[in-house]
Parts: sequence; structure tokens; C-alpha cells
Amino acid sequence: VYGSDEISCYTSSFTPMYSVFGHQPSQTALKLIVAGEEETVVGCHVIGIGADEMLQGFAVAIRMGATKRDFDDTVAIHPSSAEELVTMT
Repeated sequence: VYGSDEISCYTSSFTPMYSVFGHQPSQTALKLIVAGEEETVVGCHVIGIGADEMLQGFAVAIRMGATKRDFDDTVAIHPSSAEELVTMT
């Protein structure tokens, strides 16, 4: 559907606050995959604590044709790991 030159990825990785204060350090990694000139979101990868809960909401947005700009225009819930997906640059 899209050529490789029309695909871009935004990524982030960090130690979540949950892990900082706990005794089990872990990392969270996120990737947002966008396509085309309008940067339509076509994929979202989340690895880390709470990934299952985050992905369900983002799946709805992706199915509805959300763009990177839609994500950027979203007010992030702070502090949360999910806020990284709407503040990636």
C-alpha cells in the first residue's frame, strides 16, 4: 500500500516511574509507525508494564484513521507511560 519512502517511525524508550520507585527495574519501549504525507498512524508498538491496557485505546484511534497530528494534539495524562505516544517528536 505504501512505499518504504512513505513510512516513518517515532520511537521512545525510558524507565517508567512505576519501576523507578519499585524494586524491579524495567524499561518501556514505544514505536509509532506513520505513513504518507498526512502521517496516518498505521502501527503502534508498546513493550513494558501496562502495554496491554494502553494499546486498546490506541487501537481504536488507529482504526479511525488518526494521524500523528491528532496524537500531537492530544492532552497527555501525566504521569503515565502512555503520554510518550502523544508527545513523540
